[in-house]
Parts: sequence; C-alpha cells; structure tokens
Amino acid sequence: MAEENYGTELTFDAADEYRPEPPPVPEIPAWKDGSIRIGIHTSIAGDIAGALDIAHGLGANALQIFSSSPRMWGHGSSRIAETDAARFCVRRKELQLGPLVVHGNYLINLASPNPVLRTRSIQAFHQEIVRALALGTDYLVIHPGSALGASVESSVAAVAFGIKQASRGLKFGDLRILLENTAGQGSSLGSRFEELRAILAACPDLPLGVCVDTAHLFAAGWSIHTEEGLQVALGDIDRTVGLDRVAVIHVNDSKTPLGSRVDRHEHIGKGLIGLKAFGRILNHPLLAKCAFILETPIDKPGDDKRNVAALWRLTGRVVRATGPGMKPRPHKGSKVRASKAGVRAKKRSRGK
Repeated sequence: MAEENYGTELTFDAADEYRPEPPPVPEIPAWKDGSIRIGIHTSIAGDIAGALDIAHGLGANALQIFSSSPRMWGHGSSRIAETDAARFCVRRKELQLGPLVVHGNYLINLASPNPVLRTRSIQAFHQEIVRALALGTDYLVIHPGSALGASVESSVAAVAFGIKQASRGLKFGDLRILLENTAGQGSSLGSRFEELRAILAACPDLPLGVCVDTAHLFAAGWSIHTEEGLQVALGDIDRTVGLDRVAVIHVNDSKTPLGSRVDRHEHIGKGLIGLKAFGRILNHPLLAKCAFILETPIDKPGDDKRNVAALWRLTGRVVRATGPGMKPRPHKGSKVRASKAGVRAKKRSRGK
C-alpha cells in the first residue's frame, strides 16, 4: 500500500508576530514652557533634596547647587546614593523647578601645567559629571581654570583634553557642560571669549555651551551698566562663542569697578552695575532663552529672598505660592498699569 503523504500548509498571521512596545515619547519637563526662569544658588547641607524646597520657598523657579563640597577634594567616588538621587528627582518634578544647574568644585583646574593637579582635576570633574547625571541635571558649570605661567594656547589645549578625558565612557543625555567666563584675575582663562571659543572648537563631539557671569563680564571690561555697553558685550559674545550657546546667566552685581579684573559679587542694584542695567539684561530679547541664576551674597537674613524678588520685579512679575511650581503673575505697577493706561487712552480717543 502506497504511503500517504500528509502535508501541513503553514499560514502567516500578522497578529501572531511579536511587536515590541514603541519607546515612550520623551516627556518635556514642565519648566520648558517658555516662561522666564529665575533661580538662585541654594545649599545642599543636611539633605540634598532640601535645596529644592529652599529655592521654591524663596520664590525661585530654577536653582543651582554644588553636588558636593566645593572646596574639598572628594573621598573615594563621592557618588550620590541612588535613593537620595531618586528622591531629589521626584521632589524636583513635584515643584516643577528647572533648569537645575550644578556648579563644579572650585579646586578643579583642568588648565594646570602641574600633571598631578591636572590628573586629580580630571578625576574630580569626571565625578562631577557622574553626580550631575544621577540628579538629572540640565547644566554643569565649570571654570576653565588657571594657566599658572603656561601659555594660553597650551592651557586651552589642556582644558579641552581634560574635558574629553573626564567625559570618557559617559552618556550625557540632556546634560550640557557650560564654560563660565571669568573676571580675568591672575592667570585665569576665560576673561576673553576667544579662549572659550577655542575650547569649544576643540571638543566638537561633546555637549558644551557657555555660562555668562555679569559681575565677571563687568570686571573684565565690558560696560554692561550702560545700554550701549550691553549691546557691545552681546555682539562680542555672539561673534565669538555664539549667543545660541549661552544657556545660563549668573546674575550678580559687582562690588569692584569696571575693568578691575577682580571678582566680588554684590546684591542686585547695590553694586556698580546697577538696577537699570539688570532690567535691560533680564528683558533683552537675545537672552530670552537663558536661565537667570543668582549667586549674590547673604550678608543679612532674607538677602536671598530680596534678591530673587528684585529680579522678578524687573521682569514685571511677582511670584505667589500657587501649589507645585510657583508661577509668575503680572506685577502691579507694570503690565497691569500699562493696560489700564491703554484703556484710558482709547476712551479719550473716542471722546468718552
């Protein structure tokens, strides 16, 4: 008897095909709503998440912190515990604070000609990046460093090399490193934006930008206390590093005169830059995308709150507690008064 051939015909059903879930659409942080962002440097002493509540309580909607002691070399890895970092990120989201700026350790000197100090600086900066990533930081600010007798060219090359070495093996995500301009005291780099441009150009594959400090800019010789001087400064910045790469403005008045090359911060409106100048800076259309972060001194209790309030007044807004994420509202005496004046003018034109 012939053997029967039993065959099975396989049919393809698209419904049976495995399809992985599409990656979720990245969530846009609440702070990226186009509103003006005013922050202040707050302390992490005791509890790093407490810095968020301090900034919120002062009326700020952004903040800057150190991720560890700014004047001590870290011990071991100096990492932030995962539980602390997670709690920090959750609380920040609740308060809708942003951007978060971390300022690097003052001891770091990537430009140092001393190989031991430079190596230690690279290691410390690597840990700064690691901690910044753990906290979900938006911007990590670092001073370029001091040449200490070396040439500008070799110092710029050393800084670029140090940033590259410190960044090896790390995925930055949304984190950007910002080079801060300096007052030009001693042999510090960065009082000339051409020096910052050279560092940026030497690191084309890294997410670098610029932080501009108003007190440093004034001390380095830019007369930003005048309207014309501010325009010249902005033109020089745009010509060299590009205003599109400026993400943070350190808003500080200056105790020292124009061109002094000495870095001494003063309360807003109490120094030699003056209140009117800060009004022009905060409301300048070319700086509309920047976050404004205070680093002003606290000589008396309440100085920090007064400086934050001074900036909000200059924008024509005040901040009231309205639940998570204190939001700016029109400030009486600015837009409200202007609106009423416009209504009166219309009535007069109609003969009413």
